[in-house]
Amino acid sequence: MDFIFLLKKIVSMFLMPFPLGFFLLILGLLFLYKRKFLKAKVMLVLSLTWFFLITYTPFIDQLLYKYETLYPMLKKAPFNIEYIYVLGNGHHTDDTLPITSQVSEIASVRLNEGIRLYQQLKKKPTLIVSGYTGLYDPTPGAVLQKKLLLSLGIHEDKIHLEPAPKDTQEEAKAAKSYIKDKPFILVTSASHMKRAMKYFHHLGLYPLAAPTNHLASIQNPNYFEFFSANALRKATILWHEILGLLFQKIKGL
Repeated sequence: MDFIFLLKKIVSMFLMPFPLGFFLLILGLLFLYKRKFLKAKVMLVLSLTWFFLITYTPFIDQLLYKYETLYPMLKKAPFNIEYIYVLGNGHHTDDTLPITSQVSEIASVRLNEGIRLYQQLKKKPTLIVSGYTGLYDPTPGAVLQKKLLLSLGIHEDKIHLEPAPKDTQEEAKAAKSYIKDKPFILVTSASHMKRAMKYFHHLGLYPLAAPTNHLASIQNPNYFEFFSANALRKATILWHEILGLLFQKIKGL
């Protein structure tokens, strides 16, 4: 696996919401140990406030909702679309498990959306699936997604694999090589769509956004849902996208 890619993954892991809060907490305890009480109080209050916010469901849902609604759901696929590109997201090869359990939940949701749009068209488009090999898994995620598509009745000649791309930028480059200048449907998680569209537009491609896997709910919020593990999961997804957009700006995209 590419060392730079692996380093980026490790660094980003420590920049996620929970590790950041833990770092603030450790810093506060360190100041307390050194009897620097004012700094200790500031760091401890910051860490506790941070932990509260990233696990408070109404707060996280409001923030995430803004990202997930930038592009509307694609209810009807245009009749002239020739390609549907479903971005990959995680897998775990285990022949003792059904194929639905080997593809990540997010990848499955994306595939379902791709199939929904695929089935709407009389002239069937090509479904493009991507996904690289894991650190300890030599099987590309794209291969497992193909198996899942075949099990759901998609014809093999309508499936195209992109097993090499390791991230969204590389997926965009693969699309540039295969799709060229033709318009296509781009399927990914709603929270990830803004960053994905930037990569594809930067290469002069013509994606039509089809967001799925919406997680935020702002109707009938439970204002007493504190310290929620689900909120922390959403906060991690949101923070990952914020860091990704910042990284794009640094690269001039």
